[in-house]
Amino acid sequence: MDKVKILNYMETENITATSIFILLGLSKENDIQPLLFGLFLFIYLVCITGNMLIILIISSDAHLQTPMYFFLSNLSFADICFISTTVPKMLVNIQAQNKSITYEGCLAQMYFFMFFSGLDSLLLTVMSYDRFVAICHPLHYMNVMSPHFCSCLLLLSWLICLAYSLLQTLMFLRLSFCKKTEIPHFFCELAQILKLACSDTYANDVLLYCVTGLLGIIPLSGILFSYSKIINSIVAISSARGRYKAFSTCGSHLSVVSLFYGTGLGVYLTSQTTYKSREGSITSVMYTVVAPMLNPFIYSLRNKDLKQALRRLFHSIGDKF
Repeated sequence: MDKVKILNYMETENITATSIFILLGLSKENDIQPLLFGLFLFIYLVCITGNMLIILIISSDAHLQTPMYFFLSNLSFADICFISTTVPKMLVNIQAQNKSITYEGCLAQMYFFMFFSGLDSLLLTVMSYDRFVAICHPLHYMNVMSPHFCSCLLLLSWLICLAYSLLQTLMFLRLSFCKKTEIPHFFCELAQILKLACSDTYANDVLLYCVTGLLGIIPLSGILFSYSKIINSIVAISSARGRYKAFSTCGSHLSVVSLFYGTGLGVYLTSQTTYKSREGSITSVMYTVVAPMLNPFIYSLRNKDLKQALRRLFHSIGDKF
């Protein structure tokens, strides 16, 4: 009996260790693959360039050394890493006409995807708190949002994401899979892969729902609470110019929050019924690819300080040449 258990355990270990996951991607039509490659390469380059430009502007301009832009530069960095966990592998697979990804590669992709998506969520929550203090308690803003406190908030966000991503990854290691597992997606998403495991996933499912609540519902509730207070404060302002100025300081952030959580919730709701088709993966493009690309444009087009800093940066570069 013990020998049978040992053989079964070794068989499970061998299956897991040699597993090859097949990423079915967005389309099975070969004719559309070059179009997808060009489109996603363009989006990826635009996202990297735009977010790197935001980081460069903020780090090089003394007028932007404030808590709001400190968190914005970190959000841009998180977006660069977030899109880099999925799109490069997708582009390589399309170019090589090979849809496979190793077990180790899938594990790494899941870890970093969970880490940076969670970091995006927490940074947006911290930024909403920053806007809440700036508009509702302007006289205490510099005392509350001190450099030390901002650094602590950033460090706490990183530690939370590190802990939960590591926990999810360790729990994933206990699962076994068949040698070839087809994933109806263009990247290794934990929720999709759990449905394809050969072993019991009850503990993983419970952990996933708990983490979704902690890093999804709670931050979103915090953001909604902050903006309810912000709106009440803006309405109480007597002058129209004052209301416009107050709203303009948080309009860009509110747009990014709407894009991030709107597309994220859409993916979560549709994935419950469409995980066996490519519809869920197509919907998730908005959340994982389009949102990180649009964030720099939303902030740069709606933010007067960033536009002025961009002009100063171009003028300084032009003077050097």
